[in-house]
Amino acid sequence: MRPVFATYVHDLSPVLFRFTDTIQLRWYGLAYLAAFLVGAWLLNVLAKRKLWVLPAGAAGDFIAAAAIFGVFIGGRVGYMLWYHTREHGWDWVSEDPLMLFKVWEGGMASHGGILGLVIFTWFYAKKKNVSWRGLGDGLCVVSPLGLFFGRMANFINGELYGRTAEGVAWAVKFPRALVEQPKAEGMNLEPALMAAEGASKKLSTLWSQQMPPNRLAFEQMLEVQRHEPAVSKAIEPFLLPRHPSQLYEGFLEGIALFAILWFVRTRFPKLPAGVLTGLFFIFYAVFRIFAEQFREPDSKLVLNDMMTSGQFLSLFMVVAGAAFIASGKLLPTKNRMTSEPEA
Repeated sequence: MRPVFATYVHDLSPVLFRFTDTIQLRWYGLAYLAAFLVGAWLLNVLAKRKLWVLPAGAAGDFIAAAAIFGVFIGGRVGYMLWYHTREHGWDWVSEDPLMLFKVWEGGMASHGGILGLVIFTWFYAKKKNVSWRGLGDGLCVVSPLGLFFGRMANFINGELYGRTAEGVAWAVKFPRALVEQPKAEGMNLEPALMAAEGASKKLSTLWSQQMPPNRLAFEQMLEVQRHEPAVSKAIEPFLLPRHPSQLYEGFLEGIALFAILWFVRTRFPKLPAGVLTGLFFIFYAVFRIFAEQFREPDSKLVLNDMMTSGQFLSLFMVVAGAAFIASGKLLPTKNRMTSEPEA
């Protein structure tokens, strides 16, 4: 029996609302906004309960600075140095150094964002004269929801999809695999484009003189496919069913991790500062290592092809998490506000 959902061809648009050809509201941007608003609200809740080192009302400014200097800079630098450079070399440094700041073109590394937040919170804690580990504990409790929103945006964008999943009832077929997986769906790119042209009057008119180069033709086809079910049906035979790994990661690294940390934070209010940060690092690493077995690797494998890059980097998070927990036990400080921090 054919899997019930295996024939679903991903057709969601990354654009929520288009004002002009160049000004658009994208789901990815909305995900960041949702993460900011929900994170600030939850940190205020913790602060009002005296479960964080900053006072109520300070969360908005803190989250805004953390998003810019921690998530955006750390995530982008991490992606360029670890993923992009390993695949394409260092030529971008001389040819297009501004690529480092072109976040809208895609390319953010969650491990880089986490490291960026570690560095940012250290400087912020020094400036405000509060416990660095206590400051990080609050951020770690709410951060999983930001990861959740990000993974949902990944799914809507049809990116960071999973490995092939024959026989999996909830598998999804992602058109982007036609240009991103040359050894799999990529071999079917040209026949898929021809099938799409035959199913769409818009494409047949657009390509009436000559079909453009494959990559441009694919982007044009993808835009039409999001609005014409006939195109989805036409290209479906050329696609492979894949795990919707973005949803797996969203549940594990997002919802499940948030539930664990929120329970610990509210159930054990006197935990030494650093323990929650350590738990975040360890649980995130465990969930990421598990989920990566379903995700199509987005860069070269490491350790003689034994691990993905995400799994390899997560090993260091386990070590860091253990160090934070040990520091909380050996060098205990309170992770709750006992006095007003400096302005």
